[in-house]
Amino acid sequence: MPTISVRKDLLFEQLGEDYSDAEFDELCFNFGIELDEVVSEKLDPAEDDSPEVIIYRIEVPANRYDLLCLEGLSRGLQIFLKKITAPCYRSLKPNGPLHRFIIKPETAQVRPFAVAAVLRNITFNKVSYKSFIDLQDKLHQNLGRRRALVSMGTHDLDTVEGPFTYEAHPPDEIKFKPLNQKKEYTAREMMDLYSGDSHLKSYLPIIRDKPVYPVIYDRNRVILSMPPIVNGEHTKITLDTKNVFLDVTGTDLNKCKIVLDTLVTMFSCYCDNQFTAESVEVEKDGKVELYPELKYWDKCVDAKKINSKIGIDIKPEAIANLLCKMCLQAVVDDTDHKFIKVTIPPTRADVIHECDIIEDVAIAYGFNEITKEFPRTNTIAQQLAINKLSDLLREELAQAGYTEALTFALCSRDDVGVKLRKKITEIPAVHISNPKTVEFQIARTTLLPGILKTINSNKSMPLPLKLFEISDTVMKESETDVGSSNFRMLCAVNYDKTPGFEVIHGLLDRIMQLLDVPFSANKDKTGYYIKAADDATYFPGRCAEVYVWGQQIGKLGVLHPEVITAFELNMPAASLEINLEYFCRRQ
Repeated sequence: MPTISVRKDLLFEQLGEDYSDAEFDELCFNFGIELDEVVSEKLDPAEDDSPEVIIYRIEVPANRYDLLCLEGLSRGLQIFLKKITAPCYRSLKPNGPLHRFIIKPETAQVRPFAVAAVLRNITFNKVSYKSFIDLQDKLHQNLGRRRALVSMGTHDLDTVEGPFTYEAHPPDEIKFKPLNQKKEYTAREMMDLYSGDSHLKSYLPIIRDKPVYPVIYDRNRVILSMPPIVNGEHTKITLDTKNVFLDVTGTDLNKCKIVLDTLVTMFSCYCDNQFTAESVEVEKDGKVELYPELKYWDKCVDAKKINSKIGIDIKPEAIANLLCKMCLQAVVDDTDHKFIKVTIPPTRADVIHECDIIEDVAIAYGFNEITKEFPRTNTIAQQLAINKLSDLLREELAQAGYTEALTFALCSRDDVGVKLRKKITEIPAVHISNPKTVEFQIARTTLLPGILKTINSNKSMPLPLKLFEISDTVMKESETDVGSSNFRMLCAVNYDKTPGFEVIHGLLDRIMQLLDVPFSANKDKTGYYIKAADDATYFPGRCAEVYVWGQQIGKLGVLHPEVITAFELNMPAASLEINLEYFCRRQ
């Protein structure tokens, strides 16, 4: 969970009350957060004689973006303590024309979405200014996934003129003075400039290899920023800034909206007209939308269901009061008093389903206040049959001289395709839509590549290397509700100077003996047998299918030399892979 650092004196000033560390720790627990650490730090680390202040480091839930700054945390605690009511956030149109933010089509190549807002007549001091910057950093790291999904820029509106355009150009065509620099650089030069910057270097790969870089201009072609890397020096905000233009760009429109709403709701308290933001027209593909949305939405929840889920028995009115303590607006439904109408504000992006509302009731009621009781139903727990079988086989295979491996559930397309001499288009694999690396592109359909890569990493060990793994593979299955199914597989490999087909065959015989499956000499449904087969992964004439009670459950054989070299091995190997699910279904 993210941790925020707040000064104790500033927080208690906002709360209008002093607490001991123990009392504040209890308050945090009751509110659903945790006081992680209490430390002393210099107010200004650059000055040796700077006074020390007490810092509270507080862990907040990862999806509570409204608690990532002093303003949001103090406001939430005040509402929880019933010292204030939740404010109403509004997006207003100015008396004159609205600012327009135009998204050009070429941005689709790099970061296609953008939203914007204006904070009018805002007043910063050193504390609020620092908090404003810190919140942006927290949102970049948390919701923005280190700026890969979302990044934001804040600009002094009085230094530029609208309309603003969000464009994308080749890096050599972009040139401006970046934040805190003395001269202008092209975008390509900035990549070199910031490659040694401890703060910005980790963000450079997001756009470095793109053909075009995103950039925001004003009417006079003054560059506001080059997201997600750096803002321009020209629009730098200071303590004297009165009007702030906020831009949020990214690859996920919904997350862009959440970030914009969070920034606006947290810091509009410093505007002359509190808790309001000025709307901006965002134009894309000829369509115009107004942002920020600051959207409220309603959800009706059954009071009986809330009581049942939590294990309490309180009236609907009491439930509504508890929800109001959690920054939600709640009233008992006028038409049906068994239901509670809950209004979710723009600050609570974490509330998505009914269960989120029920959780807030439990927090406000107090987990320690819930009476412990025995379940009304008696159940006897037992291990799943497939897990019990897996554990028993793991022990037996280890006693047979095989070492267990545990490999990644994700692999590359080449691991199950090209390297095994198969066509990936013919494999019913579950593909990751946006893989982070080429090593994790699909869910594995076989355990064999993982074991071969494990052998590759242990080639220096004395031969023979006899490894096994019992884990799940994933295959597409259109008949299931999620479109795929897991299969518990057993895979074993013998890697030695000779393939050792007889060794792996002996392991199959031992497994069948343990499972009480007799050998079927007539190759019928009375037991198990192997049948010659052709498979591109295996050496021709040295592959067989394994049948149990007439059902094919796997294959064994000597691996093809091209498979061996594809995994950078230099000795022959034989493998066995069977499906264990069949034995549990047979029961």
